[in-house]
Amino acid sequence: MDKKEFRVLIKYCFLKGKNTVEVKTWLDPEFPDTAPGKSTIKDWYAKFRRGELSTEHSERSGRLKDVVTDKKN
Repeated sequence: MDKKEFRVLIKYCFLKGKNTVEVKTWLDPEFPDTAPGKSTIKDWYAKFRRGELSTEHSERSGRLKDVVTDKKN
């Protein structure tokens, strides 16, 4: 399962009123090798509590992945 799908499951649990310990306890046996860690779940819960209910990553400022420069001879 990819990270986006886990965020959706975490959001579902948040909206159902489960706490982070309940989410971790539920995800670990279901996805033993790929379940997100406690800190990841807590981070997403903090975002949801602030009203950021999107499960997408927000854009970040900083250096671009691809930089185009004019090549001078």
